[in-house]
Amino acid sequence: MPHFLIHNKNDNVGVAITDIKAGEEVEGAYIEDMAKGPKIKAINDIPLGHKIALNNLKQGDTVIKYGRPIGSAIKEIKIGEHVHVHNIRSNRWGKWRKSQ
Repeated sequence: MPHFLIHNKNDNVGVAITDIKAGEEVEGAYIEDMAKGPKIKAINDIPLGHKIALNNLKQGDTVIKYGRPIGSAIKEIKIGEHVHVHNIRSNRWGKWRKSQ
């Protein structure tokens, strides 16, 4: 049974479908065809519904979910790391932060 789902083959994050513990070896599945996804080691605890990095990302790299850009990495993110507001900036709210 997969631990996280990947919405699109171009995504660089998956979504945890169970609580994931740091150090746990977890397996993903692609929603489109339920094919097996990557098996990766979680770096952090990742709560149900939160994102897990499928690739290493550099600061400024685009975070892709649903096959679409959802934000940018604001720091380096490693494979298996929890991806959330502490390490990405949303595209939706980014324009508001620039004016602050």
